[in-house]
Amino acid sequence: MNQLKLPIQTIIFDFDYTLVESSRGTIDGVNFAFGKMGVPLASDAAIRQTIGLALPDILTALAGEAYSKRMDEFTRLFLQRADETMVELAEFYPDVPETLQVLRGLGLKLAIVSQKRRHYIQGILEHGNLLEAFDVIVGGGDAAYKPNPEGLLRAVAQTDGIPQNCFYVGDSVTDAKTAQRAAVPFIAVLSGVTPQTAFEDYDVYAVLEDVSELLSLKPVKILQQH
Repeated sequence: MNQLKLPIQTIIFDFDYTLVESSRGTIDGVNFAFGKMGVPLASDAAIRQTIGLALPDILTALAGEAYSKRMDEFTRLFLQRADETMVELAEFYPDVPETLQVLRGLGLKLAIVSQKRRHYIQGILEHGNLLEAFDVIVGGGDAAYKPNPEGLLRAVAQTDGIPQNCFYVGDSVTDAKTAQRAAVPFIAVLSGVTPQTAFEDYDVYAVLEDVSELLSLKPVKILQQH
């Protein structure tokens, strides 16, 4: 069981389905690539289930292992399309800007660890005037893909924290596994497609409807009193 050590110093977020609804950009990019490759198009619902996975896993989940040899082609085409549409099709969940502002006002450091490429994260944050809210961003390709804890541990170190003084906030079982392997206390949010029951086998500090409920957690209240 992860040991929480107050006061919390850093909150690290997953990105897609945690802070941002970016499924439209992913759906667009996947089916653009599939169309160019002659692969049958995937349904919106099927693609939504893969959001948060690394690109190789998205391809094999949707098209099958037989297409794994075409990973470079898929990646090139997906990123080509994403460069055109990913930022403009992303939307922050309601209350995210205000929640981040309050957390920063409490003196917390904020970071992002995501499978999404860092320049897309930065572009979306900049578009929403939220780039300066984050001290560290670790994106896809910056470290080993989750659930390998390398990226999460890098964010902890770069914010001068220790795992027990951080939270990792995410929407998926992959995020829960990553936090568990890094010994970082985990908070699940239900703003994505993963149901609450999926987290029952993991050590979860709290399950929230969305990130705005972070402001009601006891550790944040303790910080607010100081």
